[in-house]
Amino acid sequence: MPTTISTPVRVFAWLSFIFEVFIIGTGGAVRLTGSGLGCSEWPLCTPDSLVPTPEQGIHGVIEFGNRTITGVVGILAIVVLLFTLHIVGGRRAVVSTLWFALGGIGTGVVAYATASAMNIPAFPFFSAGLLLVALVGAVSSLRSISGRKDLPTLAWIVLIGVIAQAFVGGITVLTGLNPFIVGFHYAASLALVCVTAAYLVRMREPSGTRVRVVPVWFAILTHVTGLALALTIVFGVLTTGSGPHSGDANVIRDGFDASFLAHVHSWPGYILAGLVVVMVASAWIQRLAVRNWTLVLLAAIAVQVLVGVWQAREGLPALLVGIHMVLAALAAATYTVVALKLKQTAAEPAHG
Repeated sequence: MPTTISTPVRVFAWLSFIFEVFIIGTGGAVRLTGSGLGCSEWPLCTPDSLVPTPEQGIHGVIEFGNRTITGVVGILAIVVLLFTLHIVGGRRAVVSTLWFALGGIGTGVVAYATASAMNIPAFPFFSAGLLLVALVGAVSSLRSISGRKDLPTLAWIVLIGVIAQAFVGGITVLTGLNPFIVGFHYAASLALVCVTAAYLVRMREPSGTRVRVVPVWFAILTHVTGLALALTIVFGVLTTGSGPHSGDANVIRDGFDASFLAHVHSWPGYILAGLVVVMVASAWIQRLAVRNWTLVLLAAIAVQVLVGVWQAREGLPALLVGIHMVLAALAAATYTVVALKLKQTAAEPAHG
């Protein structure tokens, strides 16, 4: 039986994708304006206040604004999940998930109280307890659903990812903006952008057996391109982590040579651009179903390369670095669409 995705689900799914991209921009603003420790505590902004105080100035406002967007992202993830479960599994799937949510909150509260009694940072334990129950809830939910599982799986991944990101965000503050944790925080956000993009693709397609609609060599070329994209992003994260934008004036980067890493970052970037050009030419010569999306990917990578070269020549101005970070997420999301379009749902055989 085909799955009918209603207009509200589509709207919230798009909002979830948009805000996952937006939070990369606000997270970049935190780092690029030196506001990483604008709020010195987590989840409170100060030891005595949830919101920033006048003494914290604009840095506190920027950091707290990013935390607020995290709440919006979480709410959207919950809404998309509940809508999806209702469509695929019915009322029973929704009720079961709500019970797990209540159990997760209860577990988190117990963990928080226990950590507080031991005079250690409590919120990471709350997040860990909530995350653990969410993982158990996801497994139980997916096992109980007899119908389509791809959309619920993607929706669960987004929600669990948001909870995990809240946990990592707290650790980032508590460790004084450790560059590796900050880099992981960004990479995880980018991965969530790709997952929400995958949901947008799959919600427009029927369930059923998916078959490859491109030649094997083109599928291999696409996956090699994905590897080049991943390496470009990894070296980009390391380069930014070693550069001048540490997230706070008192945080010094001293692990890698930023100039050398900038060159290393460019190597897979140029390889990526060349591979995408080959993909576009091949797709249009062969008139493959993904040819239009390969053009979108080429445009995204071309703009990304131009911005990367521009920011390097201008000495890494904060605005261009922020644009580069957001464009990386959009390029990864576009690649996700191309990769998913390599297959289509097979048509059901005619009866009679």
